[in-house]
Amino acid sequence: MEQDNLSVVLHSQGDLRLEKRPVPEPGPNEVLLQMHSVGICGSDVHYWQHGRIGDFVVRKPMVLGHEASGRVVKVGSAVKHLQVGDRVAVEPGVPRGMDEFFKNGRYNLSPTIFFCATPPDDGNLCRYYTHSANFCYKLPDNVTFEEGALIEPLSVGIHACRRADVTLGSTVLICGADLFPERLAMAKELGADFQLTVKRGDGPQQLATRVENMLGAQPHITIECSGVESSIQAAIYATRSGGVVVLVGLGSEMATIPLINAAVREVDIRGVFRYCNTWPMAITMLASGKVNVKPLVTHRFPLEQAVQAFETTRQGLGIKVMLKCDQNDQNP
Repeated sequence: MEQDNLSVVLHSQGDLRLEKRPVPEPGPNEVLLQMHSVGICGSDVHYWQHGRIGDFVVRKPMVLGHEASGRVVKVGSAVKHLQVGDRVAVEPGVPRGMDEFFKNGRYNLSPTIFFCATPPDDGNLCRYYTHSANFCYKLPDNVTFEEGALIEPLSVGIHACRRADVTLGSTVLICGADLFPERLAMAKELGADFQLTVKRGDGPQQLATRVENMLGAQPHITIECSGVESSIQAAIYATRSGGVVVLVGLGSEMATIPLINAAVREVDIRGVFRYCNTWPMAITMLASGKVNVKPLVTHRFPLEQAVQAFETTRQGLGIKVMLKCDQNDQNP
């Protein structure tokens, strides 16, 4: 094991550094992971560029990264289900206490939850990282480290679909990639039946009409992923009466929306906050081959080039930028 723990640390707005930190020791219920693949999320870039997301403010140096997988190199004294050498995916949100949200199976809503790379909690964009063993999930042999890291964003989709009650036969509109042709092309490649390019100046009701004309009917469910006010408005207008709009994207605290339109048509508006209880399902999806996330990784950088990787993400040059943390294994 290396003696230094190269880490990507955000000190303050715009101040991103590579630092060597000590290799941590796992507690009784933790494992020490040699990190392998960590994806860069939009939230990581947002903290770098703005120093905060809503009420979460970077007040002290924080290690970034929460889309992660790695290999177990040491286990805590109380850990029974994992052993050295296991390849695992990391669920970044760990409840700190047995509160009512935990008891109800909605631990993602616990106000005291630990969450990687959310101030003041450090993330796992580093060589070595300790995490609760109960929130590390063994990867089948046919699931790569990169797929393991992509379980985190996949989990956002799974949780959103659960919140929306998506089922066989549901017609679903997804808003959020509209202004980026390469992202629309990727959506088409990964299973979308139709794609609709939004033109600047399109009004929400006009967009809703275009969606209905394209599908031949209004969608049962709309999943809004941008957080942009006009997109939320279009989502509500587009959804059929009795349907569901799920808000995944986070935008301004206040938004003007056609609430009465939704109310009189009994369109439910539901929020989403991260995810819970999704890793086992996601692993099964990937292992079965029915869900393919591999094409999402468009750029790879060694950990030493983290700043360049973040700049690539900021410029929107790829879909998913992946950092490779193990010097001796840069494979997917």
